[in-house]
Amino acid sequence: MAKESSFDVVSTLDMQEVDNAFQQARKELSQRYDLKDSGSKLDLDKAAKKITVNAPGDFVAGQVIDIVNSKLVKRGIDLAAVKWSGAQDAAGGTVQRTGTLVEGIERDISGAINKDIKAQKFKVKVQIEGDHLRVSSPSRDTLQEVISFLKEQDYGQPLQYTNYR
Repeated sequence: MAKESSFDVVSTLDMQEVDNAFQQARKELSQRYDLKDSGSKLDLDKAAKKITVNAPGDFVAGQVIDIVNSKLVKRGIDLAAVKWSGAQDAAGGTVQRTGTLVEGIERDISGAINKDIKAQKFKVKVQIEGDHLRVSSPSRDTLQEVISFLKEQDYGQPLQYTNYR
């Protein structure tokens, strides 16, 4: 009997790259002529995985978010990994927006991935293991087809394919 091959479907973030992008965005915010005296603030909470933008208005908050997004893209972080909240009123007539960093695959998304793979009738086994999925099959070609299929789908967050053996 042939040995089974497998791979994991995960959603991870390199927090060091996120921190580097945050530091670059903060530096640009302090140096950019149109934003340096605007009173905008940018904070990163690594433990809670949140980026907070405080700005005097919604337009300025949008500009700061654009700066953060451009720095994240340059650092190789997929923008689907950041979910921005709507504008909320904060103290002093300012606006606050919070970006939540998405890491790990939630139960309902794992179920949707599992259902989509089974609907395609691939000859694979899918196991949901916490915040990732393990897909296994005796055929490596089938696993490659599953990876190609999943890359075409949009689940609202970036997916990586690791531990291919």
